[in-house]
Amino acid sequence: MLFCPTCANILMVEEGPEQGLRYACNTCPYIYNIKRKVYSRTFPKLKELDYIMGGAAAWENVDSTDAVCPKCAHGRAFFMQLQTRSADEPMTTFYRCCNHKCAHNWRD
Repeated sequence: MLFCPTCANILMVEEGPEQGLRYACNTCPYIYNIKRKVYSRTFPKLKELDYIMGGAAAWENVDSTDAVCPKCAHGRAFFMQLQTRSADEPMTTFYRCCNHKCAHNWRD
């Protein structure tokens, strides 16, 4: 948002008589012609899976099972089950690859 340098009110975008769009103040005669279109988009940073599930400490005392890692094709993975939905839905199983170089996380 831009504010009027004269009276500090918010500037509104309106169509000008000749030059396209312009910023105009509703309380004073300030007008500023828009010379180019400025566009920017900011995406929020998504939380990491470890952060949601308690970090690295949550994986310290878990069991391992025969599961193939989709990233490195290692044959073993640590797993834990959490109730992520309502009680009448099945538990979600989270996996972490046993290969310490990979440590890929996925869920089933």
